[in-house]
Amino acid sequence: MAAPTQRFKLGIVRDVLNASGEPFFGKEALDVLKANPLIEWEYTPERVKEIPPDWAARYDALYVNSSRVSAATVGRGDCRLRIIARHGVGFDSVDVAALTAKRIVLTNTPLAIRRPVAVATLTLLFALAGRLFAKDRITRAGRWADRNDLMGVGLVGRTLGIVGGGGIGQELLRVSAPLGLRRLVADPYASDAAMAGLGATRVPLEQLLREADFVVIACLLNDETRHLIGAPQLAQMKATAYLINVARGPIVDELALIEALRARRIAGAGLDVFEQEPVDPANPLLAMDNVIVTPHALCWTDECFHAIACAGLQSVVDFSLGKRPAHVVNPQAWMPA
Repeated sequence: MAAPTQRFKLGIVRDVLNASGEPFFGKEALDVLKANPLIEWEYTPERVKEIPPDWAARYDALYVNSSRVSAATVGRGDCRLRIIARHGVGFDSVDVAALTAKRIVLTNTPLAIRRPVAVATLTLLFALAGRLFAKDRITRAGRWADRNDLMGVGLVGRTLGIVGGGGIGQELLRVSAPLGLRRLVADPYASDAAMAGLGATRVPLEQLLREADFVVIACLLNDETRHLIGAPQLAQMKATAYLINVARGPIVDELALIEALRARRIAGAGLDVFEQEPVDPANPLLAMDNVIVTPHALCWTDECFHAIACAGLQSVVDFSLGKRPAHVVNPQAWMPA
Protein backbone atom coordinates (compact mmCIF):
# COMPACT_ATOMS: atom_id res chain seq x y z
CA MET A 1 0.00 0.00 0.00
CA ALA A 2 1.39 3.40 -0.98
CA ALA A 3 1.33 5.96 1.81
CA PRO A 4 -0.27 9.34 1.10
CA THR A 5 3.17 11.03 1.09
CA GLN A 6 4.48 8.90 -1.78
CA ARG A 7 4.10 9.49 -5.49
CA PHE A 8 1.49 7.14 -6.92
CA LYS A 9 1.65 6.30 -10.62
CA LEU A 10 -1.51 5.48 -12.56
CA GLY A 11 -1.70 4.14 -16.10
CA ILE A 12 -4.98 4.63 -17.95
CA VAL A 13 -5.13 2.01 -20.67
CA ARG A 14 -5.16 3.64 -24.09
CA ASP A 15 -8.28 1.89 -25.38
CA VAL A 16 -10.39 4.45 -23.48
CA LEU A 17 -9.46 7.02 -26.15
CA ASN A 18 -11.72 7.79 -29.09
CA ALA A 19 -10.64 8.53 -32.65
CA SER A 20 -9.86 12.13 -31.67
CA GLY A 21 -7.53 11.01 -28.91
CA GLU A 22 -9.92 12.09 -26.15
CA PRO A 23 -11.20 9.81 -23.38
CA PHE A 24 -14.58 8.43 -24.39
CA PHE A 25 -15.89 9.14 -20.90
CA GLY A 26 -15.12 12.87 -21.19
CA LYS A 27 -12.25 14.90 -19.77
CA GLU A 28 -14.31 16.08 -16.80
CA ALA A 29 -14.10 12.67 -15.13
CA LEU A 30 -10.32 13.07 -14.87
CA ASP A 31 -10.90 15.88 -12.38
CA VAL A 32 -11.58 13.16 -9.80
CA LEU A 33 -7.82 12.51 -9.73
CA LYS A 34 -7.14 16.03 -8.44
CA ALA A 35 -8.26 14.87 -5.00
CA ASN A 36 -4.77 13.46 -4.53
CA PRO A 37 -2.10 15.73 -6.03
CA LEU A 38 0.48 12.97 -5.53
CA ILE A 39 -1.12 10.86 -8.28
CA GLU A 40 0.87 10.99 -11.51
CA TRP A 41 -1.11 9.59 -14.42
CA GLU A 42 -0.61 8.93 -18.10
CA TYR A 43 -2.16 6.94 -20.90
CA THR A 44 -0.36 3.67 -21.51
CA PRO A 45 1.98 3.56 -24.53
CA GLU A 46 -0.26 1.48 -26.82
CA ARG A 47 -3.46 -0.49 -27.14
CA VAL A 48 -3.06 -4.11 -26.11
CA LYS A 49 -5.29 -7.17 -25.84
CA GLU A 50 -3.53 -8.25 -22.63
CA ILE A 51 -1.74 -6.08 -20.09
CA PRO A 52 2.01 -6.87 -20.31
CA PRO A 53 4.17 -7.50 -17.22
CA ASP A 54 6.22 -4.41 -18.02
CA TRP A 55 3.20 -2.25 -17.22
CA ALA A 56 2.63 -4.07 -13.94
CA ALA A 57 6.23 -3.15 -13.09
CA ARG A 58 5.76 0.47 -14.14
CA TYR A 59 2.51 1.49 -12.43
CA ASP A 60 1.00 1.38 -8.96
CA ALA A 61 -2.48 1.40 -10.51
CA LEU A 62 -4.08 0.63 -13.84
CA TYR A 63 -7.45 1.79 -15.13
CA VAL A 64 -8.50 -1.01 -17.49
CA ASN A 65 -11.22 -1.17 -20.10
CA SER A 66 -11.22 -4.18 -22.45
CA SER A 67 -7.64 -5.46 -22.05
CA ARG A 68 -7.23 -8.81 -20.32
CA VAL A 69 -5.33 -9.11 -17.05
CA SER A 70 -3.76 -12.56 -16.73
CA ALA A 71 -1.58 -14.38 -14.25
CA ALA A 72 1.35 -13.55 -16.52
CA THR A 73 0.53 -9.84 -16.23
CA VAL A 74 1.33 -9.85 -12.52
CA GLY A 75 3.63 -12.85 -12.36
CA ARG A 76 7.04 -11.19 -12.37
CA GLY A 77 9.01 -10.44 -9.24
CA ASP A 78 9.22 -6.74 -10.12
CA CYS A 79 5.44 -6.31 -10.15
CA ARG A 80 4.67 -2.91 -8.62
CA LEU A 81 0.94 -2.93 -9.30
CA ARG A 82 -1.35 -2.62 -6.26
CA ILE A 83 -4.78 -1.90 -7.74
CA ILE A 84 -6.64 -2.45 -10.99
CA ALA A 85 -9.81 -0.44 -11.55
CA ARG A 86 -12.16 -1.95 -14.13
CA HIS A 87 -14.18 0.38 -16.32
CA GLY A 88 -17.56 -1.30 -15.83
CA VAL A 89 -19.09 -4.05 -13.75
CA GLY A 90 -17.85 -7.28 -15.40
CA PHE A 91 -14.47 -8.75 -14.51
CA ASP A 92 -14.39 -12.01 -16.48
CA SER A 93 -11.40 -10.62 -18.41
CA VAL A 94 -9.36 -10.48 -15.19
CA ASP A 95 -7.64 -13.38 -13.41
CA VAL A 96 -9.01 -12.50 -9.99
CA ALA A 97 -7.24 -15.37 -8.24
CA ALA A 98 -3.86 -14.26 -9.59
CA LEU A 99 -4.45 -10.70 -8.41
CA THR A 100 -5.59 -11.83 -4.99
CA ALA A 101 -2.53 -14.06 -4.57
CA LYS A 102 -0.36 -10.98 -5.18
CA ARG A 103 -2.53 -8.80 -2.90
CA ILE A 104 -3.57 -6.64 -5.84
CA VAL A 105 -6.99 -5.09 -5.34
CA LEU A 106 -9.55 -5.26 -8.15
CA THR A 107 -12.44 -2.80 -8.25
CA ASN A 108 -15.44 -2.38 -10.53
CA THR A 109 -18.34 0.07 -10.88
CA PRO A 110 -21.60 -1.80 -10.28
CA LEU A 111 -23.75 1.20 -9.37
CA ALA A 112 -22.88 3.39 -12.37
CA ILE A 113 -23.90 0.73 -14.88
CA ARG A 114 -27.28 -0.32 -13.49
CA ARG A 115 -29.66 2.25 -14.92
CA PRO A 116 -27.98 2.46 -18.35
CA VAL A 117 -28.05 -1.33 -18.83
CA ALA A 118 -31.66 -1.50 -17.64
CA VAL A 119 -32.62 1.18 -20.17
CA ALA A 120 -30.67 -0.62 -22.90
CA THR A 121 -32.60 -3.79 -22.07
CA LEU A 122 -35.89 -1.97 -22.48
CA THR A 123 -34.63 -0.57 -25.79
CA LEU A 124 -34.17 -4.10 -27.13
CA LEU A 125 -37.44 -5.26 -25.62
CA PHE A 126 -39.41 -2.42 -27.21
CA ALA A 127 -37.71 -2.93 -30.57
CA LEU A 128 -38.47 -6.65 -30.58
CA ALA A 129 -42.03 -6.25 -29.34
CA GLY A 130 -42.79 -3.56 -31.90
CA ARG A 131 -40.88 -5.32 -34.71
CA LEU A 132 -39.08 -2.03 -35.18
CA PHE A 133 -36.37 -3.11 -37.62
CA ALA A 134 -38.72 -5.14 -39.81
CA LYS A 135 -40.98 -2.11 -40.11
CA ASP A 136 -37.98 0.09 -40.87
CA ARG A 137 -36.98 -2.26 -43.70
CA ILE A 138 -40.38 -2.36 -45.40
CA THR A 139 -40.76 1.41 -45.15
CA ARG A 140 -37.41 2.01 -46.85
CA ALA A 141 -38.28 -0.57 -49.51
CA GLY A 142 -41.60 1.07 -50.36
CA ARG A 143 -43.56 -1.93 -49.05
CA TRP A 144 -46.11 0.08 -47.06
CA ALA A 145 -48.90 -2.48 -47.42
CA ASP A 146 -46.73 -5.15 -45.79
CA ARG A 147 -47.28 -3.48 -42.42
CA ASN A 148 -50.44 -5.57 -42.07
CA ASP A 149 -48.23 -8.64 -41.69
CA LEU A 150 -45.96 -7.15 -39.04
CA MET A 151 -48.15 -6.98 -35.97
CA GLY A 152 -46.22 -6.29 -32.78
CA VAL A 153 -46.66 -7.73 -29.31
CA GLY A 154 -48.38 -5.69 -26.61
CA LEU A 155 -46.74 -5.69 -23.19
CA VAL A 156 -49.68 -5.42 -20.79
CA GLY A 157 -50.24 -8.80 -19.21
CA ARG A 158 -47.18 -10.33 -20.83
CA THR A 159 -44.41 -11.90 -18.73
CA LEU A 160 -40.87 -10.56 -18.35
CA GLY A 161 -38.41 -13.14 -17.05
CA ILE A 162 -35.08 -11.89 -15.69
CA VAL A 163 -32.23 -14.35 -15.19
CA GLY A 164 -30.25 -12.69 -12.41
CA GLY A 165 -31.66 -10.72 -9.51
CA GLY A 166 -28.61 -8.60 -8.75
CA GLY A 167 -28.14 -4.89 -9.25
CA ILE A 168 -29.01 -4.76 -12.97
CA GLY A 169 -31.91 -7.20 -12.60
CA GLN A 170 -33.35 -5.15 -9.76
CA GLU A 171 -32.94 -1.90 -11.70
CA LEU A 172 -34.75 -3.50 -14.64
CA LEU A 173 -37.61 -4.36 -12.30
CA ARG A 174 -37.78 -0.69 -11.26
CA VAL A 175 -37.80 0.80 -14.75
CA SER A 176 -40.24 -1.80 -16.13
CA ALA A 177 -42.76 -1.34 -13.31
CA PRO A 178 -45.17 0.94 -15.25
CA LEU A 179 -45.42 -1.33 -18.30
CA GLY A 180 -48.06 -3.74 -17.03
CA LEU A 181 -45.78 -6.76 -17.26
CA ARG A 182 -45.85 -9.71 -14.92
CA ARG A 183 -42.24 -10.07 -13.71
CA LEU A 184 -40.39 -13.26 -12.78
CA VAL A 185 -36.80 -13.59 -11.55
CA ALA A 186 -34.62 -16.71 -11.56
CA ASP A 187 -31.69 -16.41 -9.17
CA PRO A 188 -30.83 -18.97 -6.48
CA TYR A 189 -29.11 -16.28 -4.41
CA ALA A 190 -31.80 -13.58 -4.56
CA SER A 191 -34.10 -12.82 -1.67
CA ASP A 192 -37.79 -13.64 -2.11
CA ALA A 193 -38.64 -10.59 -0.02
CA ALA A 194 -36.40 -8.29 -2.09
CA MET A 195 -37.92 -9.50 -5.34
CA ALA A 196 -41.46 -9.22 -3.97
CA GLY A 197 -40.67 -5.69 -2.81
CA LEU A 198 -39.94 -4.81 -6.44
CA GLY A 199 -43.13 -6.43 -7.69
CA ALA A 200 -41.57 -9.67 -8.95
CA THR A 201 -41.75 -13.33 -8.04
CA ARG A 202 -38.65 -15.49 -7.67
CA VAL A 203 -39.11 -18.80 -9.48
CA PRO A 204 -36.90 -21.67 -10.69
CA LEU A 205 -35.21 -21.08 -14.04
CA GLU A 206 -37.26 -23.82 -15.70
CA GLN A 207 -40.52 -22.12 -14.76
CA LEU A 208 -39.28 -18.74 -15.92
CA LEU A 209 -38.30 -20.15 -19.31
CA ARG A 210 -41.69 -21.83 -19.76
CA GLU A 211 -43.74 -18.79 -18.85
CA ALA A 212 -41.79 -15.71 -19.99
CA ASP A 213 -42.56 -13.84 -23.19
CA PHE A 214 -39.23 -12.00 -22.86
CA VAL A 215 -36.26 -13.75 -21.23
CA VAL A 216 -33.53 -11.31 -20.20
CA ILE A 217 -30.04 -12.50 -19.26
CA ALA A 218 -28.73 -10.16 -16.55
CA CYS A 219 -26.41 -12.29 -14.42
CA LEU A 220 -22.64 -12.38 -14.02
CA LEU A 221 -20.53 -14.73 -16.10
CA ASN A 222 -18.74 -17.31 -13.96
CA ASP A 223 -18.21 -21.07 -13.90
CA GLU A 224 -21.76 -21.55 -12.66
CA THR A 225 -23.43 -19.47 -15.38
CA ARG A 226 -21.30 -20.31 -18.43
CA HIS A 227 -23.70 -21.85 -21.00
CA LEU A 228 -26.47 -21.60 -18.43
CA ILE A 229 -28.81 -21.18 -21.38
CA GLY A 230 -28.24 -24.04 -23.83
CA ALA A 231 -30.33 -26.21 -26.11
CA PRO A 232 -32.38 -27.79 -23.26
CA GLN A 233 -33.22 -24.39 -21.81
CA LEU A 234 -34.06 -22.83 -25.19
CA ALA A 235 -36.36 -25.77 -25.88
CA GLN A 236 -38.37 -24.84 -22.78
CA MET A 237 -39.13 -21.34 -24.08
CA LYS A 238 -42.35 -20.46 -25.87
CA ALA A 239 -42.19 -20.36 -29.66
CA THR A 240 -43.43 -16.77 -29.37
CA ALA A 241 -40.82 -15.71 -26.81
CA TYR A 242 -37.76 -13.51 -27.26
CA LEU A 243 -34.32 -13.87 -25.66
CA ILE A 244 -32.42 -10.71 -24.70
CA ASN A 245 -28.78 -10.89 -23.54
CA VAL A 246 -27.22 -7.75 -22.06
CA ALA A 247 -24.84 -9.58 -19.72
CA ARG A 248 -22.06 -11.70 -21.27
CA GLY A 249 -22.14 -13.79 -24.44
CA PRO A 250 -20.88 -17.09 -23.01
CA ILE A 251 -23.85 -17.32 -20.62
CA VAL A 252 -25.75 -18.48 -23.70
CA ASP A 253 -24.62 -21.39 -25.86
CA GLU A 254 -24.45 -19.45 -29.10
CA LEU A 255 -24.55 -22.47 -31.41
CA ALA A 256 -27.70 -23.69 -29.67
CA LEU A 257 -29.22 -20.22 -29.96
CA ILE A 258 -28.44 -20.05 -33.68
CA GLU A 259 -30.14 -23.39 -34.20
CA ALA A 260 -33.20 -22.38 -32.18
CA LEU A 261 -33.54 -19.14 -34.16
CA ARG A 262 -33.05 -20.84 -37.51
CA ALA A 263 -35.75 -23.36 -36.67
CA ARG A 264 -38.00 -20.56 -35.34
CA ARG A 265 -38.31 -22.44 -32.06
CA ILE A 266 -38.22 -19.01 -30.44
CA ALA A 267 -39.47 -15.79 -32.01
CA GLY A 268 -36.23 -13.85 -31.95
CA ALA A 269 -33.41 -12.36 -29.94
CA GLY A 270 -31.84 -9.06 -28.94
CA LEU A 271 -28.10 -9.42 -28.39
CA ASP A 272 -25.66 -6.83 -27.11
CA VAL A 273 -23.05 -9.50 -26.37
CA PHE A 274 -21.54 -12.52 -28.11
CA GLU A 275 -19.41 -15.53 -27.22
CA GLN A 276 -16.61 -14.10 -29.37
CA GLU A 277 -16.00 -10.37 -29.32
CA PRO A 278 -15.57 -8.59 -31.62
CA VAL A 279 -18.18 -10.75 -33.30
CA ASP A 280 -17.09 -12.63 -36.43
CA PRO A 281 -18.66 -10.93 -39.49
CA ALA A 282 -19.57 -14.42 -40.71
CA ASN A 283 -21.56 -15.21 -37.56
CA PRO A 284 -25.00 -16.41 -38.72
CA LEU A 285 -26.71 -14.26 -36.10
CA LEU A 286 -25.78 -11.15 -38.07
CA ALA A 287 -27.79 -12.30 -41.09
CA MET A 288 -30.98 -13.29 -39.25
CA ASP A 289 -34.03 -11.10 -39.68
CA ASN A 290 -35.42 -12.08 -36.27
CA VAL A 291 -32.34 -10.88 -34.38
CA ILE A 292 -31.28 -7.40 -33.30
CA VAL A 293 -27.56 -7.04 -32.64
CA THR A 294 -25.45 -4.30 -31.07
CA PRO A 295 -21.67 -4.27 -30.35
CA HIS A 296 -21.61 -4.66 -26.54
CA ALA A 297 -22.28 -0.95 -26.41
CA LEU A 298 -26.02 -0.32 -26.31
CA CYS A 299 -25.83 1.23 -22.83
CA TRP A 300 -22.94 3.48 -23.83
CA THR A 301 -24.00 7.07 -23.33
CA ASP A 302 -22.21 10.17 -22.10
CA GLU A 303 -24.10 9.86 -18.81
CA CYS A 304 -23.17 6.20 -18.40
CA PHE A 305 -19.46 6.51 -19.15
CA HIS A 306 -18.99 9.67 -17.11
CA ALA A 307 -20.50 7.94 -14.08
CA ILE A 308 -18.42 4.79 -14.63
CA ALA A 309 -15.17 6.72 -15.01
CA CYS A 310 -15.83 8.91 -11.98
CA ALA A 311 -16.53 5.84 -9.85
CA GLY A 312 -13.56 3.88 -11.22
CA LEU A 313 -11.09 6.72 -10.85
CA GLN A 314 -12.42 7.47 -7.37
CA SER A 315 -11.48 3.94 -6.35
CA VAL A 316 -7.89 4.67 -7.42
CA VAL A 317 -7.88 7.93 -5.47
CA ASP A 318 -9.25 6.25 -2.36
CA PHE A 319 -6.67 3.47 -2.56
CA SER A 320 -3.83 5.95 -3.06
CA LEU A 321 -4.92 7.74 0.14
CA GLY A 322 -5.04 4.52 2.13
CA LYS A 323 -8.83 4.24 2.05
CA ARG A 324 -10.73 1.09 1.11
CA PRO A 325 -12.43 1.65 -2.28
CA ALA A 326 -16.21 1.35 -2.35
CA HIS A 327 -16.42 -1.65 -4.67
CA VAL A 328 -13.66 -4.19 -4.12
CA VAL A 329 -14.15 -7.42 -6.06
CA ASN A 330 -11.54 -9.39 -4.08
CA PRO A 331 -11.70 -8.15 -0.46
CA GLN A 332 -9.05 -10.72 0.55
CA ALA A 333 -6.51 -8.56 -1.27
CA TRP A 334 -7.27 -5.42 0.71
CA MET A 335 -4.46 -4.70 3.16
CA PRO A 336 -5.11 -1.45 5.02
CA ALA A 337 -2.07 0.57 6.06
